[in-house]
Amino acid sequence: MSLSKQLYLIILFIFFIIFTGNFIISVKNTKEYLELESQTKAQDTATSLGMSLRALIKDKNDPEIETIIKAISNRGFYKEIRLEDSDFVISDEMLLSAIKLDYPDNWKIKKVTVLSKYGKIEKVELDSDINNKLMRLENEDLDLGFVEESNKNKYRFIPNDPFSNGGKIDFKIQVLEGKKLLFKEVTLDIEKVIVREKRDVKFDYVPSWFVNMISFNLEEKSSEISDGWKKSAVIYVSPNPGEAYAKLYDQAKSSITYAVIAFLISMLILFIFVQYLLRPLKTIESLAKSIAQGKFETIDELPWTTEIKHVSIAMNDMSIKIKSIISKLNKNLETLSRKLSKDELTGLPLKTTFETDMKEMFIQKSEGYILKVKINSLASYAKTHTNSEINNLIKDFAKTLKSVESVNDKYIKPTAYRFFGSEFMVILRNCNYEGAIEVCKIYKGNFEVLKDKYDLEELAYIGGTPFNKYGTTPEMLEATSEAYEKAKLIGPNEFFLRDNSDLTRDMKEWRNLVFDIIDNKTFEVDYINETYSLNEEKNTLLMQEAFTSAKDKDGKNIPIGTFVSIAEKYEKIVDFDKAVIQKVIHYISIHNLKNDVMINLSLMSLSDSNFLAWLLEQIEKNKEISSKLVFSVTAYAVAKDVKNFHRFCKKIHDTGSKIIVKRFESKFIPLDNLKDFNLDYIRLAREYTTNINLDSSKQSFVESIQELATLLNIKVYCESVQNDEDYKCIKKLKLNGASR
Repeated sequence: MSLSKQLYLIILFIFFIIFTGNFIISVKNTKEYLELESQTKAQDTATSLGMSLRALIKDKNDPEIETIIKAISNRGFYKEIRLEDSDFVISDEMLLSAIKLDYPDNWKIKKVTVLSKYGKIEKVELDSDINNKLMRLENEDLDLGFVEESNKNKYRFIPNDPFSNGGKIDFKIQVLEGKKLLFKEVTLDIEKVIVREKRDVKFDYVPSWFVNMISFNLEEKSSEISDGWKKSAVIYVSPNPGEAYAKLYDQAKSSITYAVIAFLISMLILFIFVQYLLRPLKTIESLAKSIAQGKFETIDELPWTTEIKHVSIAMNDMSIKIKSIISKLNKNLETLSRKLSKDELTGLPLKTTFETDMKEMFIQKSEGYILKVKINSLASYAKTHTNSEINNLIKDFAKTLKSVESVNDKYIKPTAYRFFGSEFMVILRNCNYEGAIEVCKIYKGNFEVLKDKYDLEELAYIGGTPFNKYGTTPEMLEATSEAYEKAKLIGPNEFFLRDNSDLTRDMKEWRNLVFDIIDNKTFEVDYINETYSLNEEKNTLLMQEAFTSAKDKDGKNIPIGTFVSIAEKYEKIVDFDKAVIQKVIHYISIHNLKNDVMINLSLMSLSDSNFLAWLLEQIEKNKEISSKLVFSVTAYAVAKDVKNFHRFCKKIHDTGSKIIVKRFESKFIPLDNLKDFNLDYIRLAREYTTNINLDSSKQSFVESIQELATLLNIKVYCESVQNDEDYKCIKKLKLNGASR
């Protein structure tokens, strides 16, 4: 006899008569009654509101309409009350104001038309117009002297189906200015919803699992409102299911209390009987946990019980299929990543790749030069030439930037990047001032050739600065811009390079300053980049980032990138990370924070065994807040030392703290390797989500990362989402959190 038959005989004998019938029937009857009661109340309210608003509906902007609806909505019995327009009426004043707010008094509208794709428009007969016509009919020979006030005309817009809910509609207007006829076009944003009042659905003491388990069918009720003989608006009322859930929950709880008592007695009987049958389930449980951690193993020795054997086979199939899905997602992400990192026209890397390469140079303490190159005359050239000709110019210019391979018999391979439009950047690695001068001379000669080819007076200018290993990328970009402006003052197609003498801060002075700040802990820790949940129902604060700031002797802020670079150079960074962690732990303890706090760690600290031992000791001393600590490492740092990062993750997870990889880019951490680290979070590089609403490739890329992370039980956050449309887009992609 199979396991299912053995369990069914015992469980059905004990529970079927006692619980199932009584519980289902009582809950079903109560639910149906509550649905009927709620919908009846909603329909009565809709009808009552329709009657109340009928006298006011002539002026749909009357504030009393909103007041009445709010008064009803504030009672809390309804989830939403919505008044929708059924008769779109437009006045002359609205049209003229859309043309010009302070339009002249002598403007009169002669005719209004709308494109057929939007719908049609007809003039509304005002009461005074109808009276005039009636009086004329009765007194045909009598001139009553009525003059039509064109400024007070009204028009009824009858939309086609695509615009039945309103939208931006283009109108063509003929305006009389005295005897002069003007032709104008205006766009009005016609809204269907006149008033909308919503209330959050609150379930008081009803738990969420009960709400998710039982669904109430509470339909929206409506009532039409007429203005004379014509339907003018419709009032909609949606019932609030909160009260119904509360009543049903009380009923279900009483039934369940009885069932639980019977269940406990029966479980005592079942425990001994099924104990030996369920041992193979531990193997299945272990496999499920492995799959959750991204380890797609299989069960080799299948159990002998038929049902459990089938479950084991199904688990094996699931593990194999998920592994296949992840492999496919990885390939798609690699393709999308390559597409997002290169300019389609020139084939040059984009700004995101430039910033990544700069980070690499900072970490490796590289030497070299950074050049800003910009096509000076592209805008004027575009006015007189076709898109094809413009593209040819940009492509030839890009080839020029890549053409240099050696200077004075020394191999130099510039790396060129296209930022946007006419602006390019070039990195000259392991290149001194003299080498950079020679490269710029070659570029200048090539610019002269291109200038003649495209018949331009001047083509481009170059501004350069030496790579400052103790500076920041924004500082160097600003320095290249300053040099670029100086190049424009020299002459056509000229260049200007800053030299190392421009790096004015003496290193000894830097060392003393950094040591003093770290030893005396005179830096500040601010809590920024607040990450909030993207859940539709609640906007919960999930995480803050601990950001350090320090000042020099003159009270000026020190760029944190420079500060960290100096600390790493003189092997003081581990002491700095320790001091930051101590301040964060103290802050969490005294403020009793509910959200997590992200702490950035350097690559040097990550690989320091003494630091790791100290950190584990600190977490153990503050066990009550360990779950609030999230240690952050950049994706590039992980790629530089995978072995130590893997060791670090294992140790930290054993303490209950968490790990996040920020500035996540797939080119640094192959997606196949994500499962090896057992990460809690990844925070995407902001380039992936900037203007994501306009870029389908970015949307596909982020969606694939989210799907993969879900399979690996990793939460995905994004950083500094400024654009509202981008925020809506990532919300649709179901990311876990975002900072704004």
